[in-house]
Amino acid sequence: MTELAMSAVSLVIGKRALLRDVTFRARSGEFVALVGPNGAGKTSLLRTALGLLAPSSGSVTLDGQPAATLHGRERAARVAWLPQQIVASEPLTALEVVMAARYRFDEPRPDARQKALAALERLHARELADARIDRISGGERQRIALAALLAQEAGLLLVDEPANHLDPGHQAETYRLLGELWRQGLGVVCVTHDVNLLAHAGRADELRVLGLSGGTTRFETRYADPDLDRRLGELFGIAMGTFQTGGRRFVVPLIDAEEPAP
Repeated sequence: MTELAMSAVSLVIGKRALLRDVTFRARSGEFVALVGPNGAGKTSLLRTALGLLAPSSGSVTLDGQPAATLHGRERAARVAWLPQQIVASEPLTALEVVMAARYRFDEPRPDARQKALAALERLHARELADARIDRISGGERQRIALAALLAQEAGLLLVDEPANHLDPGHQAETYRLLGELWRQGLGVVCVTHDVNLLAHAGRADELRVLGLSGGTTRFETRYADPDLDRRLGELFGIAMGTFQTGGRRFVVPLIDAEEPAP
């Protein structure tokens, strides 16, 4: 069981407050979606949770230990991170990238290769194993990064817009995979701008949604909350509504009746 706990965390860089008195907890077996407008503090929250940014006040712990004091291998055993932007500056193959994600394990290279190939297979990316990471598309690179996340075998996954650059089919598949990992006992903390993708993760009555704005938490609810559209509308500053199709609920911005049709 991995547990991340942030208590009264504020983060000030220069004169800008990126987080303000945030208290937040996530553990293995939970799925928490972080939603909010650009600049709300979502990515800063993840980076602070990882110990990559030091809070100006408050505390961040992983399994009761200060996150910033953990060595790389200790942190990698607890949390895996998928950043929003995947930088591909080295001429490595996809397989090498995924194998590198297993650096915390003391294992023979053939074992690491087998685990990495299995992770690529699960992301339907086995055919990219020998492709150079700096020569493939952004969507393909995102799938490789997700495979590396799996190969790390951490108890808690911190993912920042995991469907970035992916086509609609792979977006849905990514959230289905995250939901499957959640049901298998992993924890997921997921930054997303498209709450409708969360439906693919399943268990709407258990999936937590944390709204952030101005660096602070505005609400916490469940994805199944019938009042979710109102909460999101207040968060983003636009009227939101819901409609049902195919047995699924969608939350969408409402078109102003006075706006001209496109």
